[in-house]
Amino acid sequence: MAAIDGLSSLVDLENGTISREVFVNEEIYRQEQEQIFARAWLFIGHESQIPNRGDFFISRMGEESVILTRDRRNKIHVFLNTCRHRGMKVCRYDAGNTQTFSCPYHGWTYDIDGRLVGVPNVQEAYDDRFDRSQWGLIEVPQMENYKGSIWATWDKGAPPFLDYIGDYKVYLDTLFDGYDGREGGAEVLDGVHIWRMPCNWKFPATTFGGDAAHAISHRSTLVAAYGPQGEGDRHGARQDAPQTRYEIGMPDLGHGCHIHMHSKDEPYTPTWQTMPNVEDYFRSAWESRQAKMIGNLYFEVGAATVFPNASWASGIRRTMAVWHPHGPQMTEAWRFYLVDKTTPPEARDALRRYHMRYSGPAGMTEQDDMENWNYASAASKGTIARRYPYNYQMRLGVEPVPDVPLPGFVSPILAEQNQRYRFKRWLEFMESPSWDEIYPKAVTAVGRQNGR
Repeated sequence: MAAIDGLSSLVDLENGTISREVFVNEEIYRQEQEQIFARAWLFIGHESQIPNRGDFFISRMGEESVILTRDRRNKIHVFLNTCRHRGMKVCRYDAGNTQTFSCPYHGWTYDIDGRLVGVPNVQEAYDDRFDRSQWGLIEVPQMENYKGSIWATWDKGAPPFLDYIGDYKVYLDTLFDGYDGREGGAEVLDGVHIWRMPCNWKFPATTFGGDAAHAISHRSTLVAAYGPQGEGDRHGARQDAPQTRYEIGMPDLGHGCHIHMHSKDEPYTPTWQTMPNVEDYFRSAWESRQAKMIGNLYFEVGAATVFPNASWASGIRRTMAVWHPHGPQMTEAWRFYLVDKTTPPEARDALRRYHMRYSGPAGMTEQDDMENWNYASAASKGTIARRYPYNYQMRLGVEPVPDVPLPGFVSPILAEQNQRYRFKRWLEFMESPSWDEIYPKAVTAVGRQNGR
């Protein structure tokens, strides 16, 4: 597909405006599939979803259906879910355990390691030139198991995953590390929420990448007081002591988040008062984490996005949401819920119920957000509406907050620097033919802190 000319005229970072064409144009959407989703590192799932040999889980990479599976040698694979003969999906179940994947169209059969092992009437229908070893399932050229989370890219020339996330790793670790501070140890609760929303995929991905100003949308949830504390706090575990909140953007990588800074000296805030056993578990985990801390400050991530489309939160709302593109005006949302493997059953069930109230298609905050994204998309595709750009000028030209010992460009909580960095990265992907042009090979943490 030929690149679309003039995209830079639609993304005016100097003046903080973004054309609505970026969110509604069909040609731009198709170019995103080639330039972004065929090259970027994308979240697939978690190893806890395939604990046994032969287990599989169906996921997505952009518009592509993929199979996450564990073979007989305990090796994890990510395959394109399509038969090499006529393209039929070789797996039509969401998850399970199998010894083979068999196409119901013409019967080609694949082992769980992707090898083509069965072709009906192969002796009669094919001559000696047919080499089954060349017709196995298509496997991603690069995959990374990062603390149990599985990421993959279709581009064999993409930088390694740890380089792709760079200094953002310190924030991502809060998702996959334990409540008690131990490294790793997370797992996915059974089941994944999957639903579709009539909006462009960039709306939710950008919102979660740092948009504290949209909290006005959630006023009704504060009134409902449905958090674990039942005191009007939708997040559930806010400290009584004063907090400092910041937006964190990665200028060269496009990732972003907003965080809540805490002091090691802050007291534990009771959260599950009506469930003593659950309260004891979280208090114990909090005390263990405090004892392991080096230094006096720590943070929780309120909302975050790994470019392009994997959003998440840590703390008590530990979830991963992936915004899969399904057309310029349709997004298929997948939400995963994580807990520590050591979480006892009563606490696990309490978190499950809280997650359902909070997130997903029936969650109170998610419903607020979906209404915004739905109506914004519908109101932006008209002939007249497309003549007027979106405004991303909040704190345009802001200087980084000094003396915050964290990587990235640190902004005050009400800022749109993260969104501007995100669209800077979007434009780099869309206009650059190779990784040589878009990957910052030698950018220091100091450079990122100062926004260079």
